[in-house]
Amino acid sequence: MEDATLLRYSRHILLPQIDIDGQQKLLDSSAVIFGLGGLGSPIAMYLAAAGVGRLVLVDFDEVELSNLQRQIIHQTSDIKRPKVESARDRLIALNSNIKVETINKRLEGQALDEVVSSVDAVIDGTDNFASRFAINRACFAGRKPLISGAAIRFEGQVSVYHPGVGDSPCYQCLYRSEGGIAQRCSETGVVAPLLGIIGSVQAMETLKVLMGIGTDLTGRLLLLDAISMDWQTMRFKKDPKCAVCSGSHD
Repeated sequence: MEDATLLRYSRHILLPQIDIDGQQKLLDSSAVIFGLGGLGSPIAMYLAAAGVGRLVLVDFDEVELSNLQRQIIHQTSDIKRPKVESARDRLIALNSNIKVETINKRLEGQALDEVVSSVDAVIDGTDNFASRFAINRACFAGRKPLISGAAIRFEGQVSVYHPGVGDSPCYQCLYRSEGGIAQRCSETGVVAPLLGIIGSVQAMETLKVLMGIGTDLTGRLLLLDAISMDWQTMRFKKDPKCAVCSGSHD
């Protein structure tokens, strides 16, 4: 590593769990972030700052005034710009040594599978079950780790999935059909810092997965009630009847 790189990431390198080898893993790794909204904003910024070498940003929306209350990667001057372009500019300004790729469209089918297969980790910051189920299926097909989060009102949740690997459940093992946090914040509202909390947890879990350190949230759903600031953990197992990862799919 060059001296400037060592200095930039020195606070990581000081940690024995990371050291130079762990930081090099981050520099050599890649991740795709689906959704550059409230969750995707802190996720993308922390992964870029941490030195994840290649980030792929996927979103098909434009920045709106109502986004700015919580989507901190965007600025007032970005209104009406594609979110992926606004986010890319912010990330490059934060860390010009990483590679940022943008996809300004909805991904489906083979195109979705190809993007998922091209990275080391997949982060879901979307706000609807159709997208979450599709991303989960692509992760199962590509055997890629999925770091999933959701937030609404004052409630948030995070989990990690390694679909198709060992006894790890997949996202659809937890939600056989639409349930849980299904409504969008545009319908019910969401308190701004909640997205930062949940997104930061997703970023932390992503770094652990990429470096292969610690114990991630596989088989555990981390739940937050921000009104009482009460964290709970729900454990769950692979569903033997799961439509995605059970039976002949194994």
